[in-house]
Amino acid sequence: MPKVLITDPIAQDGIDRLAQEAEVDVRLRPTPEELLTLIAGYDALIVRSETKVTAGVIEAGTRLQVIGRAGSGVDNIDLDAATHRGVVVVNAPMGNTTSAAEHAFALMLALARRLPEADASLRAGRWERQKFVGVELRGKTLGLIGLGQVGGEVARRARAMEMRVIATDPYVPPERAQALGAELVSLDELLQQADFLSLHVKLTEGNRDLLGDEELRHVKPGVRIINTARGELIDDAALLRALDDGRVAGAALDVFRQEPPGESPLLTHERVIVTPHLGASTAEAQERVAVDVAEQVLAVLRGEPARHAVNAPLIAAETMDVLRPFFDVAERTASLATQLCEGQLRGIEIEFLGEIANHDTTPLKAAAIKGLLAPISEENVTIVNANHIAEHRGLRITERKGPAENYANLVSVHLGTDDGTVIVAGTAFHDGTHIVRVNDYWVDIPPGDGYLLFCENVDRPGMIGAVGMLLGQHKVNIKLMHVSPPSREGGLAMMVCRLDGAVPPDALRELEDLPDIHSARLAQI
Repeated sequence: MPKVLITDPIAQDGIDRLAQEAEVDVRLRPTPEELLTLIAGYDALIVRSETKVTAGVIEAGTRLQVIGRAGSGVDNIDLDAATHRGVVVVNAPMGNTTSAAEHAFALMLALARRLPEADASLRAGRWERQKFVGVELRGKTLGLIGLGQVGGEVARRARAMEMRVIATDPYVPPERAQALGAELVSLDELLQQADFLSLHVKLTEGNRDLLGDEELRHVKPGVRIINTARGELIDDAALLRALDDGRVAGAALDVFRQEPPGESPLLTHERVIVTPHLGASTAEAQERVAVDVAEQVLAVLRGEPARHAVNAPLIAAETMDVLRPFFDVAERTASLATQLCEGQLRGIEIEFLGEIANHDTTPLKAAAIKGLLAPISEENVTIVNANHIAEHRGLRITERKGPAENYANLVSVHLGTDDGTVIVAGTAFHDGTHIVRVNDYWVDIPPGDGYLLFCENVDRPGMIGAVGMLLGQHKVNIKLMHVSPPSREGGLAMMVCRLDGAVPPDALRELEDLPDIHSARLAQI
């Protein structure tokens, strides 16, 4: 009988399920040194967020076949080390969905009826019925930023309360939105129409401070804001200003930039409700994630596939020899395409050209889907679960193979939106991934992580200097620059800059306002 070690608290239902097919030991919160000694005798390890599963722990687990995370985040597990050792890592990303959605809705109701204020007033000995007049949800417009798993559940509940639901999410097809009773709109339209605004997106560099001064200036007066996603999505100072001048009638916050948040004017503001990151804190959610991860761990121990494996599957050695360099190419080109596209997504095409087209490119397609979805998905996207997540979102992805013209091999990602088509292509050289095409421009962006700035501009003297000077004024250093000339007479050129840090939002707006700069987009790869 296989042996399972549990080092963080999980619900008893999960332990009972494991005990049906395995020998279970619960050793809570061992020291790192104790875990290194313990792990050698076990076939499976189950943790939550406290235990750090390092490369050393995985190396010491000579019998280890599977690591289970009772929850969604896997930041505390060395995925690369696990994959290298052939250890499957599973998690339970769906178990918290209902609890998170219900918490967001509870905060919405509390905001609408001013319940915390009324409770505190009565406990203080006051009877102030006229002071706490609230608003109904019926007939109001709920704006959802993000219509993924949690956002979709919030939409269903809002429709049951007879609310109008609008949402912005470029990676949700209109059919799915319609099925949820939601209307897809732009962010600007959502801000102008929403009586209640709830955030349900993953944090990325592109949406940090998504709601700042500029956005909050355009909200419908009296809007109420709920954030159960990530604290960094809202500029705290901007929110405070909007609350104080009355543009925002109230806010309910379950998440913060720093947790615990320390001292903040928002914590004591009379029109702000705060909870200590309770989105997933229900008995049912804890039971679901425990049972879910237990069943997946047992499946792996039986030699069966897991529903939510988060690291790479095994690939035949001869296929891997050819495809290995192109996993990174596929993921980076797709990630870049995602960050450069605007508008509602209508179609996705992935091309594999050259020698790689003669092989099974299914894993490369999964890597590309991972690149597409990882920047915007609430779930931890890997090449194991990428196809499943894409299918669940209703994304239509076509694949094309053929000969390559300019390179021995090429991976090209085409994203069609209602604003046009974005094309990003890349290939692999001896030093790694090179991005070689962005839309109609042939470029050469060599390997490297970090920030990339893409500027379309009139092809005239002085443009490079103008961009460089403005970035310098904002203390942003250019590490590399590539200029692609116009593809046709009278067309625009493209300037690509690799930077040593992000461009502040105000600097990006200043760039776009420069004479003869037609667009400026920041991406991170």
